[in-house]
Amino acid sequence: RSNEDGRKVLGGYKGVVMCDGYAVYKSLSKTEGFSLAHCWAHTRREFIKIESSYPAETKRVLDLIRGLYAVEAKCRPGPEGDAERLALRQAESKPLLELIQHWAETTPVVPRSSLDDAIQYMAGHWSGLTRFLSDPRIPLDNNHTERAERGVVVGRKNHYGSRSRRGTEVAALFYSFVESAKLCGLDPKVYLSTAIRAAVRGERIPLPHEKAARG
Repeated sequence: RSNEDGRKVLGGYKGVVMCDGYAVYKSLSKTEGFSLAHCWAHTRREFIKIESSYPAETKRVLDLIRGLYAVEAKCRPGPEGDAERLALRQAESKPLLELIQHWAETTPVVPRSSLDDAIQYMAGHWSGLTRFLSDPRIPLDNNHTERAERGVVVGRKNHYGSRSRRGTEVAALFYSFVESAKLCGLDPKVYLSTAIRAAVRGERIPLPHEKAARG
């Protein structure tokens, strides 16, 4: 969990990094040539955690955040909806963000209270939380990625049965193929069958994104 490890993970990537508030990415963004987009789901969780203690205050901001997602629901998914998404964000999401910012700046808080902490978390990531306004490719959150990682966590215990380092490496290889196939919209069983037949014939195994592109 160091800057060096984060640098290795990114491998010279220069685009937009969607992440939570992990400090390493914020630090690296100053020198490594990528920009940050922060996750609204993580921000929302900060207010959900204190909802029982500050019901009135959190209701207002949670309603506004819900409004951001309602705007996204109007848009067609994928690149074909980019122009529409950008226009809707400028017309409808931007005013909601202005209301959220006004709420954060005008809501009375006790310094260092949990409400203050939640607002400071949001304020500290504001530039990344608003970057989606100018780039239709940026989603509101990285929930999709987090859901995909659940299998890895479940697999940790399952892989104890691999009995050897090599067994674990083989399991990880197959897991990568299966999850990549899912992300590319392929049936994992069909993809693995195709890959195995290619291997038996001595041919190069097509990667999931290559198979998806070929149809």
